[in-house]
Amino acid sequence: MKKDSILYTVVFSFIVTFLFVFLLAVANESTSGIVQRNQELARQKAVLSAMAVPFKTDEEVRTLYGSIEIVEKEGVKLFKGTQAGKLVYAKEFSGSGLWGTITGILAVDESVSQIVGIQIVSHNETPGLGGRVADPWFKEQFRGLKVKNGKIQVTYGSEAGSGKANKEEGIADGITGASRTSQSMDTILNSELSVLKKLLGGTK
Repeated sequence: MKKDSILYTVVFSFIVTFLFVFLLAVANESTSGIVQRNQELARQKAVLSAMAVPFKTDEEVRTLYGSIEIVEKEGVKLFKGTQAGKLVYAKEFSGSGLWGTITGILAVDESVSQIVGIQIVSHNETPGLGGRVADPWFKEQFRGLKVKNGKIQVTYGSEAGSGKANKEEGIADGITGASRTSQSMDTILNSELSVLKKLLGGTK
């Protein structure tokens, strides 16, 4: 077969493409297990962090997560644990942000009168703006935030960054310059609180 023939070019291209695809498939298969384990570990860390369970190492995470009970109420999966001798429930949430889905964990006390904490697992918000939804300063506002009349408030628009944040009044400061993301978090969290109140309203 002549190297300058069309047939040679087609066969050579096919062989190179086949080898490239084969090597990619092997690499993907060999790393998929590691990726899945890392994703699961990240989710476990998010659950523990939201529930205010401290940890230092990955091994601690696995051990502590093993003590978290997974319960189902009306078809909804909840995480159940204790913090300072009190029952804490957590639920994974997912809702629309400005550019995509915001996924995280919301933890509350058993009477749903106070948020224990939140963690953001994934999002597609704008870095430096809505992406700050995953920043520690934003998430820590919700630790110990009171739920007033079944709701909390995340300020947005002109009120974001105005200093109106008040844990006792259930008000968290939104992100300046990211009104849509802040409003989305307000909507998502209040929707989840409503679900949790319904599920745990009779919990003693």
